[in-house]
Amino acid sequence: MMGTLSARRGLEWLLGLYFLSHIPITLLFDLQAVLPCKLYPIKLRNLLKWYAKEFKDPLLQDPPMWFKSFLFCELVFQLPFFPIATYAFFKGGCKWIRTGAIVCSVHTMTTLIPILSTFLFEDFSKASGFKGQGPKTLHERLTLVSVYAPYFLIPLMLLLFMLRSPYYKYEEKRK
Repeated sequence: MMGTLSARRGLEWLLGLYFLSHIPITLLFDLQAVLPCKLYPIKLRNLLKWYAKEFKDPLLQDPPMWFKSFLFCELVFQLPFFPIATYAFFKGGCKWIRTGAIVCSVHTMTTLIPILSTFLFEDFSKASGFKGQGPKTLHERLTLVSVYAPYFLIPLMLLLFMLRSPYYKYEEKRK
């Protein structure tokens, strides 16, 4: 019993850290593609440009509209949820987080599928819509995938935790 409690608390802390870390990443980097650039200091804009060029991230070099729509959803739906989830998982045992966590995890994984597929299978030649911006070699593609992969894997872990953990399953009230 004690091992199960420790494992649950360890996973809750990992999820708390995930949501906590996602707040500055979203505000300082992801949303640069959808918010006015004057909101960001030049050093942050340059850091994002450096990352996009260094990792050959075509979605952040010249974001296509479909990617901007994902970032808009991150702003409107996910960002308000991040502090709530951070609190719930650091506090632990907050069964009320279950539905929101399931929705957030499924939404995040759904957006990561076209992103990861783009990195793995898109033609990044000069003739493509990405104008030659993007990974060329398998190594470059896998490096870029590895940057984004935790944003698929941790929500997958969250989903399975919410669905499979006996602690987070709601029991039907009987009269």
